[in-house]
Amino acid sequence: MPIYAYAGIRPVIDPTAFVHPDAVVIGDVIIGPGVLIAPGASLRGDMGRLIVEAGANVQDNCVMHGFPGKDCVIEEDGHIGHGAILHGCRVGRNALVGMNSTIMDGAVIGKDAFVAAMSFVKAGFEVPEGTLVAGIPARVVRTLAPEEIAWKAAGTREYQELARKYRETLTPCEPLREVEPDRPRAPSLSGIKPLFETRRG
Repeated sequence: MPIYAYAGIRPVIDPTAFVHPDAVVIGDVIIGPGVLIAPGASLRGDMGRLIVEAGANVQDNCVMHGFPGKDCVIEEDGHIGHGAILHGCRVGRNALVGMNSTIMDGAVIGKDAFVAAMSFVKAGFEVPEGTLVAGIPARVVRTLAPEEIAWKAAGTREYQELARKYRETLTPCEPLREVEPDRPRAPSLSGIKPLFETRRG
């Protein structure tokens, strides 16, 4: 696993977290309990401190970096979608950052807020608690319904369980040469559906 000290500062990774062997963690990075850091994520604590609090997840190919002397923080149960970039910002408790979004220095994503996929949250912008923002630059679209926030929380619990399952079952292997009869599927941990299917009832 590529974990590196930088300038004598070593990352801190809670033993109940799962950091994929193909993620990179450098320097002043603190990863809390039950966190999932997915393949290809880069957490580079060579300027500001990076903090990923309990139960949060940082998905595939995300980048997390900080401005010199500043912290970049994902609070408890924060959920960072594939390919997102976080730079010197704060993501609030139980907030969601959508895939391929960029959050800039000094921006604050409020508790239970959603940043839509492909959005750009400019430096210093504050996303109000429990709202959806979208666009380039991101603007407040509406207040989230309680059911949407509950859906997000259920998805985050799925990733927390995934971190546990990875710790217990992920092993390198040789591929099979052909599909076996009655091939199993990866287990669904909670049966959660995509949000658009939930809206259909």
